[in-house]
Amino acid sequence: MRWFLDAEEPDPGGYYEGEREAVANRHVQPWWRVMCLTGVDYFSTLGYQPGIAALAAGALSPIATLVLVLITLFAALPMYRRVATESPHGDGSLSMLERLLAYWPSKVLVLSLIGFVATGFIITITLSAADATAHLVENPFLHDALTGRQVPVTLLLLVMLAAVFLKGFKEAIGVAVVLVVLYLGLSLVVIGRAALEVVRQPSLLGDWTQAMTLEHSAPFGIIGAALLVFPALALGLSGFETGVVVMPLVKGDPTDTEAAPTGRIRNAKKLLTAAALIMSVMLIGSSLVTTLLIPHEQFEPGGEANGRALAYLAHGLFGDGFGTVYDASTIGILWFAGASAMAGLLNIVPRYLPRYGMAPDWARSTRPLVLVLSFIAAVVTLAFGASVDAQAGAYATGVLALMTSAAIAVFLTEWRRGHHRAGAFFAVVSAIFIYTFGVTVIERPGGLIIASIFIAIIVVISVWSRIARSTELRVQQVTYDDAALTLLEEAAAGLQPVRFIANKRQAGDEDEYRNKLMVVRSSNHLSAPGAIFLEVAISDASDFETTVAVTADVVDGYRVLRATGPSVPNVLAAILLDVRDRMPAPPHAYFEWSQKGPGENALRFLIAGEGDVPPLTHEILRLAEPDDTRRPQIHVAG
Repeated sequence: MRWFLDAEEPDPGGYYEGEREAVANRHVQPWWRVMCLTGVDYFSTLGYQPGIAALAAGALSPIATLVLVLITLFAALPMYRRVATESPHGDGSLSMLERLLAYWPSKVLVLSLIGFVATGFIITITLSAADATAHLVENPFLHDALTGRQVPVTLLLLVMLAAVFLKGFKEAIGVAVVLVVLYLGLSLVVIGRAALEVVRQPSLLGDWTQAMTLEHSAPFGIIGAALLVFPALALGLSGFETGVVVMPLVKGDPTDTEAAPTGRIRNAKKLLTAAALIMSVMLIGSSLVTTLLIPHEQFEPGGEANGRALAYLAHGLFGDGFGTVYDASTIGILWFAGASAMAGLLNIVPRYLPRYGMAPDWARSTRPLVLVLSFIAAVVTLAFGASVDAQAGAYATGVLALMTSAAIAVFLTEWRRGHHRAGAFFAVVSAIFIYTFGVTVIERPGGLIIASIFIAIIVVISVWSRIARSTELRVQQVTYDDAALTLLEEAAAGLQPVRFIANKRQAGDEDEYRNKLMVVRSSNHLSAPGAIFLEVAISDASDFETTVAVTADVVDGYRVLRATGPSVPNVLAAILLDVRDRMPAPPHAYFEWSQKGPGENALRFLIAGEGDVPPLTHEILRLAEPDDTRRPQIHVAG
């Protein structure tokens, strides 16, 4: 069980270890090697992107792909270079939006976007496995044995992927480098040989231009039509979010600090730029040669080029021997693309949900989360019948939702900082992605339905977890200023337990404390002198784990300790336990009953961090300290 829950490993806050651990363990790598890790996701889309483009745009596929490349280089790339600057610790674009909002709206927005993250990454896993299966099934040496068994083969690939993570997959950058170099090298050979075939047959270009002009007589009509089908090609943008998620692995400068990793940011920008340039060249080349050399009916479902256009050319131009080698490289990179997406989810989920209290504690552990995600991937595979075409819409929805949110986050960040020229540029970029996302949702609503299911599941689990974990201590550390430490040292000098009076601060003057002390003495029979008032101000009730800072004040002789935190009962319990450890005897705390109803109090506690404080404080103390002889004592009257 310790192995399964990673109990012996420190919690890094995400699958890619934290900054200090990364440096100490020398897991950071040169940017070009990390690019290969993101490349197994990004570059592997070449396996199915040309076929999807041909189905969506027909003869216009190369022009539509050119539009995709322009948006990649002049919209998505500048946007994610900005995200890399703002979120260099593997948080992705979500952290930018989280910082733009506060309180519960921030948490609800992040939960919704995690639903789209789950959609994009889960479909990456299932679609890549399904396309790897398509290459296996269509290979002439395996065709007869595997025909009709696409779903079982895809499920087997998913099981193998889960087994790798259960064993202990970390970055495996070395494997990614081999796969990416091999796949891109063989793809360049195929595209180059296909381009030579086009040069040898000039009529192919003539037939292609004639086919375009028959459908759209004017150049503007061709460009307009290419723009309209661009949303269907959005799969070619899938690698950018992964690129910023893996930033903790990028080697920076020796002078980098956690607060200012300038070298890592610079190298991450190189990673994003190089990946975008390589992919742009490959996309245009593959789209052009597959459109010119492959009959359109072969792209249709059931056709030999469906989901495997470059592999179709590899077999046709070089024979089944080379084609099988190309199939093997494609299957390898597609399968490892699922590993990259799985690692991305294992990085994102623990960084947000447990910190919000919106996931069970085991969600911090890799292996239980792997089983949950793998089960979801298996369900999605069964639902779509391991079809690449059927999953394309859901994939595009997840990818575009993330890119749209990133564009809006960058636009708002630049605008709020007064960079209006840059803000205007990213406003245009945001408009492009909003349009693309809207068109995709309208034309393929299934993707939004799947994302909505993920969001609903995440919200339900989050609410349940927040309620179930509400009586945890939730305070990581209690700190005191010098005056508060002096006050506690004076209190510890006495032989009697320290006595606190819980007070909800109003005016904070002498009359308030005098009247409060009189009420407590009469109702609780408090006779010991020297009681200390203890007050908690709510900071952000939507936060879950926090560090509590305590300050001291003296108001006309009345000693007061003041703290801030997300929840009054949890902060009070944490301070009482901390004081217990500093004193010869457990402290006593005096409360008054709330005059509000239990239902209203429960909602106030969960949403606003207040509620019926005395019983909640007692319950938190009871759970945190099972030994009642060491537990701070709670007195209530009213």
